[in-house]
Amino acid sequence: MDRRSFLLSSVALGALAVAAPAAFAQDKLTILGSVPSLGFPFFVHMLNQIKVEAEAQGVNIIESDGQNSAPKQTADIEAAIVQKVNAIVISPLDVNALAPAIEQAVQAGVPVVTIDRRVDGVEGILAHVGADNVKGGEAEAQAMVDAFPNGAKIFHLQGQPGAGPAIDRNKGVHNVIDPIKDKYQIIFEQTANFARAEALSVTEAGLAANGKPDAIVCANDDMALGAIEACAARGFTDVKIYGFDALPEALVAVRDGTLAGTVEQFPGEQSRTAVRIAVAYAKDKTEPAEKLVLLTPVVIGKDNLDKAERIGEAG
Repeated sequence: MDRRSFLLSSVALGALAVAAPAAFAQDKLTILGSVPSLGFPFFVHMLNQIKVEAEAQGVNIIESDGQNSAPKQTADIEAAIVQKVNAIVISPLDVNALAPAIEQAVQAGVPVVTIDRRVDGVEGILAHVGADNVKGGEAEAQAMVDAFPNGAKIFHLQGQPGAGPAIDRNKGVHNVIDPIKDKYQIIFEQTANFARAEALSVTEAGLAANGKPDAIVCANDDMALGAIEACAARGFTDVKIYGFDALPEALVAVRDGTLAGTVEQFPGEQSRTAVRIAVAYAKDKTEPAEKLVLLTPVVIGKDNLDKAERIGEAG
């Protein structure tokens, strides 16, 4: 399929991908909300909150599921530019692969607000709203250290290579562990690409090669839940496992004691803030008070479950 055909096929996907503006009331602004993949519960929640805030702001929303494909997300952005959307709110699958499309949008005069994953090197992005993932990784690692004052052997499951949050969370974990690596040894470290099934198999391989760790630190909850399955299959129910994202299923696991903790990064607040910034600029060129808005993540354990953004969904 050539580039033009691919673009047209993207446009034709309908409301889920990129819908024609004619379907919307013409007196309303229209924004594109794009996330990397609706196959991940985190991004389902993020896109839902983009829609909630768009409705509250009285603007139309075009939904884009990147389907874990940089070409797909790129094509959706290109289609939205052709359709002359008023703004784009996007969490890019890969910050490097999506940079050219985002730059194209900026050059076309479309205000772009990134969420969760920051794109460096593209001039003119209106704002970035996200979590300070380095601090989040540090908090996660520190929670593990606090749970093992005498030292620990650790597995570390990293996120998707090229994804900003994965890079930053990895840095945060190592900021804490590296200076004390004589007591806190990472004996197994590998990416599981933020995916539960991959984390299950990666953890199984780690257990087979290295034996039982004291703790497993994971860059998201899906991987943590996969690690829980792998440990449970071997009867290792006392391994302390830490996740990141505070998904409802993870919050249930924290409450039940199968997950030691998860990091809350407030993705709903990120999404709603980004939409407010985008709409304010699209309406009357109101510049954001800050170009970089970073929320400070917190570790959620049994003692502070009420601080989790999605505790109401935890069942």
